[in-house]
This record gives sequence, C-alpha cells and structure tokens, in this order.
Amino acid sequence: MAIARNTLVFEDCKKSCKDPYTFSEFKDKTILITGGTGFMGRWIAEMINYINDITQSNIHLILLARDIEKFQVEMPHLANKPYLSLVRQDIRNLHDLPKNINYIIHAAGTPDNRIHVSQPLLTLETFYKGTQSLLNAASRLPELKKIIHISSHQVYGENDSDLNIEETFLGKVNTSNIYGESKRISETLCFAYKNQFKLPIIIIRPFAFVGPYHDLEKPWAINNFIRDAILGGPIKILGNGLTIRSYLYGSDMAQWLLKTLLIGQIGEAYNLGSKEPTSLNDLAKKIQLLVNPSIEIINKSSKSIYKNISNLVPNTKKITDSLSLEEAHTLEESIKRTTVWNQLKTNNEN
Repeated sequence: MAIARNTLVFEDCKKSCKDPYTFSEFKDKTILITGGTGFMGRWIAEMINYINDITQSNIHLILLARDIEKFQVEMPHLANKPYLSLVRQDIRNLHDLPKNINYIIHAAGTPDNRIHVSQPLLTLETFYKGTQSLLNAASRLPELKKIIHISSHQVYGENDSDLNIEETFLGKVNTSNIYGESKRISETLCFAYKNQFKLPIIIIRPFAFVGPYHDLEKPWAINNFIRDAILGGPIKILGNGLTIRSYLYGSDMAQWLLKTLLIGQIGEAYNLGSKEPTSLNDLAKKIQLLVNPSIEIINKSSKSIYKNISNLVPNTKKITDSLSLEEAHTLEESIKRTTVWNQLKTNNEN
C-alpha cells in the first residue's frame, strides 16, 4: 500500500510539474526548508524527488524541524535519499546554518488554531523570534540567492465582501488574533532585513490546501468532511455552511512555491491558493457525491441569520500571470486523490 501511495504522489507531481527541466538552475544547489516535516515541507520534498528523478539534477534538500523521527518513520522513501538531510532544530534557537545553502523556504510554525489558542506565547515566539533567528543566520550565508517567507492569508484581516482577496487588500484587523498578528510582525521583520541587510526575500501568503499529508483530524472543514465520508458519514458541517473557501492541491502548491523560489521577484508578496470559490455546503455535497453518495450531511450551524459571509479566496492573478502558473488539479480531482491516498494509508495501517 505504501508503494501505491508513493506512486499516486509521484503522478501528482508529474501532472503539476509539466516541465521539470524548468528548474535546471537548482542543479547541484542546496535548499533549506524550516518546518520541513510539515504538509508544505513534505510536498516540496516530493516535488524535488520527482525533479531529481527525471532530470538527475542532484538538488540537495535540508529539512529542519523539531520532530524528524516521525518523518523518518512515515516517509522512508524520501528520508533515505542521499540528497536529503534531516536536521533537528527549534527555529527559535537557531544560530548558524551550513554555508552551502543557496535557497531558503521558511515554513516553520503550525497554522493549527488549537495551538494558537492554547499556547499564544509559543505562537508569538515561533513566528517572531524564530523568523528573526533565521534571518540573522541567513544574513551570514555567502551563496544565498533567495528566501521565501511563508506568511498567511490572515494578515489581510476579515473579508466580508464577495471579491477574491488581492495582495493589496486590508480588511478588518483583530489584534487579538495571535496567529494573524504574529504573521504580520514576521512580514515586517522580513522587509526590515531586506532593506537593511539586502536579504533577497519574497513573501508568500498561503490560503487553504488539500491533499495527501494533511492530517484529516486537523480542524479544517475539507479534512473533516473527507474523514467523515471515508468513515461512512455523516458529514457534519459545524460552522456556517455559507462560508466560502478555496483549496489548492498539494502538488500544485509545491510547484508554485518552487517556481516562486526560482523566478519570483524579490520584495514582492504573492498569494498562494486556488481562485475557485466553494461554500462549505457545496463542498460537503461534492465530497458526498464523490466518496459515498449514500451518506448523510448534517448541518449543525446556528439557525440565526448571518449578516456577513466569510470569504477567504485569493485573487491569484499576480502569481499566475507573472510566473506562468496554473492549477493542474480541479477540486473534484483533489478530493478523489486525497480520499484514495487516505484509504490506502488506512488499509496499510490495518
């Protein structure tokens, strides 16, 4: 079953990355990913594995994270690759980096709101102190070409309009939103280091994703809907079913990130996500139809009338037009492949 899962992911990378030779500039270069064993890091590692396999580019990857044992157990097909190094490190205590690093993707820190609520000081420290520690270390790298800082769509604040969010948008800001404010100050740090130390930094603001390696127990609607459907239902909508979101597939996300690392403009901020909106009600119906049409959908949201509908969908024109990117996977394909991968995983564990 592990072979089938790995094959599915390899095929996803092939579909998203139509020309792996595009990344020839990365040949024999070293890329560091902080938070490298999370969803984003795993997908980038899979894409680098695909590119190396097809082009023999010998791109070296360093995954820096606090928990590397889980990655070694769950992803031996990557952990044992000669080009991949795992480094155990708390980003807050980082001092020095290997001098041969050419590119950095700073993705340390979890978007899980349960952690932000239960450990707000840890959240602040991870994003502020961790980012500062990384930038200090990066400023001493002699061969550094580019840094991508992974921010968040939450820096925009609340969007009550029906328009997709552009990079210049500023909505209603809530200073008690620990995660959003931590990401804001981290972006400010990045621009300060860019201006003062000439660090080649790009900001990426991710929205929502779907795909293998996303824990279905994480508190996000699409994960929980797919989990409920796989378990035989019912699919439970716990919030406002009119809430609008969009979902970019994991291999598309990795392709977009690497293309940004390659040719993105220093000093720019780019949205990362799907431009195709869907309400939670429609998402639940879509998953029901694709996974198990016989299961029930239960809406447990309040019966009160919602005056404002939350709309967190990016306008992706800037990144797709300037970097020649596209969504290779439709939402329907993303749901199907995520479901199959998780079913294979469950069967293997049982």
